[in-house]
Amino acid sequence: MKLLVKAPAKINLSLDVLHKRQDGYHEVEMIMTTIDLADRLELTLLEQDEIKIISHNRFVPDDQRNLAYQAALLLKERFHVKSGVEIAIEKTIPVAAGLAGGSSDAAAVLRGLNKLWKLGLSVDQLAEIGAEIGSDVSFCVYGGTALATGRGEVITKLPAAPTCWVILAKPFIGVSTADVYRRLNINGIHHPKTKEMIRAIEQGDYEGVCGHVGNVLEEVTFSLHPEVAQIKEQMKRFGADAVLMSGSGPTVFGLVHHDSRMQRIYNGLRGFCDQVFAVRMLGERHMLD
Repeated sequence: MKLLVKAPAKINLSLDVLHKRQDGYHEVEMIMTTIDLADRLELTLLEQDEIKIISHNRFVPDDQRNLAYQAALLLKERFHVKSGVEIAIEKTIPVAAGLAGGSSDAAAVLRGLNKLWKLGLSVDQLAEIGAEIGSDVSFCVYGGTALATGRGEVITKLPAAPTCWVILAKPFIGVSTADVYRRLNINGIHHPKTKEMIRAIEQGDYEGVCGHVGNVLEEVTFSLHPEVAQIKEQMKRFGADAVLMSGSGPTVFGLVHHDSRMQRIYNGLRGFCDQVFAVRMLGERHMLD
């Protein structure tokens, strides 16, 4: 028995860090939304008791380092599942890009195996399990647009963000999220206006959303990788309505309303950057059948 599952990427419209917690994590306040750039996973039930990862991308591990593997193992052990699964991952989301590709793959495995293994878990239960795998997995289980607090695992649903084009540009580097957080100076942060961003989303105010994008991790990543800052400047120069780094980077995204301008910016960036995508906002939640 096989099941195909989509694993969409996310962007951070706003990312704030409030303080460092006693457990070593940072207390965050993030507004995230899913976009129409997705990995595709094919889950195949196996009679033998094993988890197999198949991917033709050399940056995707095929063992316990892979979050999709961890998701399958967690469900298998917790619910005493005796059969196995083969997980074939077709990567479209760039790896180590600040777009939650690995977390979304894990969330897709949780949703898919819930059906294949007939576990009968609710979306909320899957999100709770996802939090044990990684901070972004809970959000990716739900998808849509949401405020994420705590260390990123406490999810409050928001309406879909105003629809527009999202242009993504990723240089050929990877960024260590742990390293970026380690170098962050909490006292020197200029905090984004999260409440104003939420209000703009609730009112469907595209200009308000563009006016309140913010990411406190930008400064750290820019200091480590100046080429990320250069991509941001280039995208602004080409005329995007708002430009921001997603997550800890290195991907930079621009929001654009008009098709013709999107095409101009996309074409301009392709001569400047390794990986460029033009996709739409998704913004709606996944639903369990």
